[in-house]
Amino acid sequence: MTIELPDDLIAAERAAWEEIQTGSLTVATAEAAQAAVTAHAKVAGLSRYTVEMAVKKAVRHAEAEPAEG
Repeated sequence: MTIELPDDLIAAERAAWEEIQTGSLTVATAEAAQAAVTAHAKVAGLSRYTVEMAVKKAVRHAEAEPAEG
């Protein structure tokens, strides 16, 4: 199942991931990412866990995805 992930959700997770990688994750950034996941899950009628796993895979493992075309 493919989950549509809005740009704002991807941006929030990307900001959190960048801060995690540099050891500078702030509570504000983590809360923003989690709030975006929770809000999207509610709107989409999906579990928060499912949305969180999808967005983390999209952001953290994007380079592992085969290129299209």
